[in-house]
Parts: sequence; structure tokens; C-alpha cells
Amino acid sequence: MRPIHVIGGGLAGSEAAWQIARAGVPVILHEMRPVKMTPAHIGEALAELVCSNSFRSDDWENNAVGLLHEEMRRAGSLIMRAGDAHKVPAGGALAVDRVGFSHAVQAALEAEPLVTIAREEVAGLPPAEWDNVVIATGPLTSPALASAVGALTGEDSLAFFDAIAPIVHKESIDLSKAWFQSRYDKGDGADYINCPMDEGQYRAFVAALLEGEKTTFKDWEKDTPYFEACLPIEVMAERGAETLRFGPMKPVGLTNPHTGRRAYAVVQLRQDNALGTLYNMVGFQTKLKHGEQTRIFRTIPGLEGAEFARLGGLHRNTFINSPKLLDAQLRLRVQPRLRFAGQMTGVEGYVESAAIGLLAGRFAAAERHGEILSLPPRTTALGALIAHITGGADAKTFQPMNINYGLLPELPPPPPGVKGKERGRAKKQLMSRRALADVDAWLGRASDAAA
Repeated sequence: MRPIHVIGGGLAGSEAAWQIARAGVPVILHEMRPVKMTPAHIGEALAELVCSNSFRSDDWENNAVGLLHEEMRRAGSLIMRAGDAHKVPAGGALAVDRVGFSHAVQAALEAEPLVTIAREEVAGLPPAEWDNVVIATGPLTSPALASAVGALTGEDSLAFFDAIAPIVHKESIDLSKAWFQSRYDKGDGADYINCPMDEGQYRAFVAALLEGEKTTFKDWEKDTPYFEACLPIEVMAERGAETLRFGPMKPVGLTNPHTGRRAYAVVQLRQDNALGTLYNMVGFQTKLKHGEQTRIFRTIPGLEGAEFARLGGLHRNTFINSPKLLDAQLRLRVQPRLRFAGQMTGVEGYVESAAIGLLAGRFAAAERHGEILSLPPRTTALGALIAHITGGADAKTFQPMNINYGLLPELPPPPPGVKGKERGRAKKQLMSRRALADVDAWLGRASDAAA
């Protein structure tokens, strides 16, 4: 059987390769690192996490991301398997030891007999003899391939900036000022380190962010917008003095045990590795220059002596206009031998990217077997996500999208006696239960077809 080629060894490409191999089809996974590095990666392991180490909420009953996690687990996701095996404390979220996670993904693919890993750049369009290809090169697609896709489709790539948060050595955090607690005591109740600010400290911090020296953009980058869910902290500060207090620095659900009171604002840090020696500054993506980051972030109570394992950074992401360019099976309309997967399709987030890789891999494998795999129902998180990017969104205004309940079809409202927050919670739970029942039915049909 001729192999399927997957270009890109990130989360989506790794997941796609895994799903293809598990369907009994040989696959060649092309990853250009370390032959050619990107501006954001620091190593050569597959599925490297370059931004946060969080897969966000793992609550399948009440959160659409958690629902997507559960659907992917039921579909045999390698990314979720590795994430579960290398999780670190994060309240109700699924956060992972980024090194252990990526090494686990790579080890699984290296051990799979049907997977061949080729360390090379695919510069330009894949050779014509590659008749079944998944392009999952992510937001940092090599210029040669991006230009070739643009020339083929007649479209410029859409683009936005994505910012990276700093990582702090735990031993350098002053716990006589900071404390362990999860917001509303979720998870183990003490999964985050919290650094409190009073009103004066907060105002001074915001002023420092606004005055701090930022990374300057090249001419071709200046009109590139940010993705709203991953704004640099100083850009949020520019939107108003209270923006951060109602965003990543909100103090609700936390009580400072040193004072017995709620702080005016709080900086949270989340465990970043299994040893618990590194902590990620939650929501602190930044384009501040490195010297400014060190100076300003050390004004945060508890971080006066902070030692940084990694400072924040900024990189340019690219994605295609999927509603216009792709069909329902993620194939490029003008050249159907090419499928796209991952963040390049205009989904946003680690899990969403891996989910589209999962679907692309299954579609490609079914096609190699001479079949067309049915689409997951729109009532599922998987189905809603792919439906959105392949036609549900307006191509004229298409922007990156996280999974959310708004993408799933509505249900009849809960009983009249259920009101307020309970009504919204009941609605989400009903939608989640429907989704899991429907994804199980879809996976059963897919298994029957494969047999």
C-alpha cells in the first residue's frame, strides 16, 4: 500500500500520522526540525509546546474544551494519551509537563511500525507522485511552502501574532508573600501560586507595562492583528486600566492567607513541569523586550527575586481561508490530493489543532482504503469544529476560532424551574451528553466501515 505523507510534526501532524497508522496505512511524517528551525521552537522533539503548557479545561460536562478532550480520548487520540500521562496540577484544567509530553508523543510514533519519520524540509508543494498528503505545518509554516500554497490558491495567507508567556523557577518565588490556591479551590485546591497586588501596586504595574519598551515589528508585520484569546498583557493594559483585573489578573475566588482578605489583583503561576520546579505566568504573553520583562515582572509581590527559565516572546502565525479553500473532508478544492490540518486551518488552541489533525488523518486513511469516512455529527465538538472552518464561518471575515458551545446546535431549553446560572449549566451538560452519545455512534460506524 502506498504511504500517506504528513508534513509537519507538531500536535496536528503527529496526531494525523498516529490515526493513519492505527488505520493500517503506512505514513511518512516529514518534520523539518532540526534541519531547519522556526522562530519559536527551541528543540527538535515532535509535538513541542511553544506557548502555554495548558490544554485548558478538562471538564467535559460544563466546558466545550473539556468535551473535545473526551471525544478525542474516545477516538484514540495520541495527543490526549500523552497529555493524560504527563499532566501536572492545574485545578480543573489539563496542563502537562511539556518535555515529558513531547517525548512521549515522539516515542509512540517511533515505535509504530507503519510510521517513518523523515527529518527534512518540504520546500514548496509536495511532489506530484505524493497522491495523498496532509499538510499540518502549523502557524510557522516555512516560507517556501507558504508561498507555494499561496500561489496555488491565489490567496495571501491570513496572519496574526501569537505571544509566549514567561516561565519562572519555583525556588525563586517568595512564598512569604505568594500562596498556593486554585480559584474557588478547584482541582486539588492549591494548584496555582498566587502573587497579590494592592491597588497602588496594580496601578504602578499597569503604568510600567504601558511605558515598557516593546519588540518592534518589521514593515511587513505592522498590520498583522493579534488573536483575541492570546493578547500580550501590555496590549490588554492599553485597552483600559481595569482590563487586566477582569482578565488574567482577576482576584475572584481567592483569599490571601497572609492577610485573610481578597487582593485587588492577582498574578497566577501554573506548574509547567512534572518536577514542579518551573511555573508559567498565566495569561502573561508579552512582546516586552527581555530586559523590560525582567525589570517589570520583578515588581510583582513574590517575584522580586524571580529567576526566569524562559522569557516571553512573539511570533507571527499564519492560517488559510479554510471556508473558501477547503472541502468538508479538509481537501484543498483546487488540488484535492492535499489536505490541511491543525492551526493552519484557522482553529486556535493546542487541542483544537490536534482534533483537526485527528480528523484529517482518519479522512486520509479512509480514502487510501477506497472509502469516504462520514463526517462527525455537528452535535459533537469534533463535528462542530470542522463544520465551522469548512463552511460554517463567513469566508470574508474568517478568523481563528476555539471550540465553544456556540458552534453546536441548540437543544430545547431546560425546564422552566431551572433559572440563572443553573439554567446555563444544565444546558451545557445536556449538550455534552448528547455530543458524547453521538460521537460514540459515529466512532462505531467508523469502526464498522474500517472492518
